[in-house]
Amino acid sequence: MYFKLKNRFPAVSLFTALLLSFSPVPASADTELTPIVIAHRGASGYLPEHTLEAKALAYGMRADYIEQDLVLSKDDHLIVMHDIYLDKVTDVAEKFPARAREDGHFYTIDFTLNELKRLQVAGPFVPALGRNTPVYPGRFPLWKSRFALATFDEELELIQGLNHSLGYNTGIYPEIKKPYFHHAEGKDISRAVLETLKRYGYTSAQQKVFLQSFDAEELQRIESTLMPELKMDLPLVQLIAETDWEEKRVKVNGEWTNYQYDWMRTPEGLKKIAGYAAGIGPWFPMLIEEVSSGAGLAPNTLTERAQALGLQVHPYTFRADPQQVPESIGSFEDLLALFVNRVKVDGLFTDQPDKVRDYILSRSISSQSISNHAER
Repeated sequence: MYFKLKNRFPAVSLFTALLLSFSPVPASADTELTPIVIAHRGASGYLPEHTLEAKALAYGMRADYIEQDLVLSKDDHLIVMHDIYLDKVTDVAEKFPARAREDGHFYTIDFTLNELKRLQVAGPFVPALGRNTPVYPGRFPLWKSRFALATFDEELELIQGLNHSLGYNTGIYPEIKKPYFHHAEGKDISRAVLETLKRYGYTSAQQKVFLQSFDAEELQRIESTLMPELKMDLPLVQLIAETDWEEKRVKVNGEWTNYQYDWMRTPEGLKKIAGYAAGIGPWFPMLIEEVSSGAGLAPNTLTERAQALGLQVHPYTFRADPQQVPESIGSFEDLLALFVNRVKVDGLFTDQPDKVRDYILSRSISSQSISNHAER
């Protein structure tokens, strides 16, 4: 199901100080109905995605979990960034103009950590329209201030350090990006991610961690082979894509073709996923449907079927930017109300964790007020 969107598509210490201006969030009395808030690439609605600054701000906004997309560098460092390409968020084309591959893309895996640290990071822009055309015009201005790529180690140390100094327990939600690509390049990114997680003490769900990927076969390898070998037991989340997004490619008769994702939303597919994962991460339109012409939207059966199998449901991505809310829904608050109150998801990936946290808190306070009034 597709929705028409109006338009589809400083120093860390400064933000650490900013954390102190955010008040702690009280736990809801009804924790079973309170979804977790997952900062999608950090507080990416306000600062360039996946920078340490965006993660510090997300921490201050009291996200329950902070996401890390992971790719490998040429010298085997795990880099926190959304894609295997550098094209849309860095000035790589200006710094290293001769380093693009034949397809025109600049690949993170072709650069050493030292080279990657020379790049300046901005919010996502549209390379075909020039480096000054933002994907989200209302966000932090492109190329202002100075932001850099971070390693997985640097980010884990930031979050663990803030947990120590502020006394919170913010979790992590790493994603292994395109394992098939890394395998083709001779690199085992899944093993690298697991070894890093273990080194920092993330070995089970008790450390507040989810590990996600769009690659079902790789998640099964992690569950059946890598984690037992490393004596780890992490909760895995199967991300669900549309087939034409090219999140995974496979070779058929010697030719690369898109992996078929439709099976994941069938009853049999969900049962299979429940055998190796703790949850699913679908695109949020996959969880709702039009009731009838002009009658609005309602939950379909996917969430209920997944939860009946013990799977958590964490859809992506909730964005409050103008033109990023489906026209048929209206406001960002209406979108949240639909998914929190009616679809009843277990968590939400969002670019604006403060807005989602505020909505959940206001809902909790409102429910408590109604309960108190009834008791009187």
